[in-house]
Amino acid sequence: MARKYQQVAGAEREELTAELKRRYLDGESIRGLSISTGRSYGFVHRLLEEAGSPLRPRGGNQRPVATS
Repeated sequence: MARKYQQVAGAEREELTAELKRRYLDGESIRGLSISTGRSYGFVHRLLEEAGSPLRPRGGNQRPVATS
């Protein structure tokens, strides 16, 4: 994997994108991925979008709406 804060391109970028997508789909947050890789939130978010990964909504679990 690329060192923290180092530019990544080509095959190395594709490798990083695949790893981040796998970890995100396994339940890790974008924030957690950015911290563990030393990359910005925006960079991780952009790679996940480029990979076609379905992004979860913000805010974690939401309480169900009460019905009367």
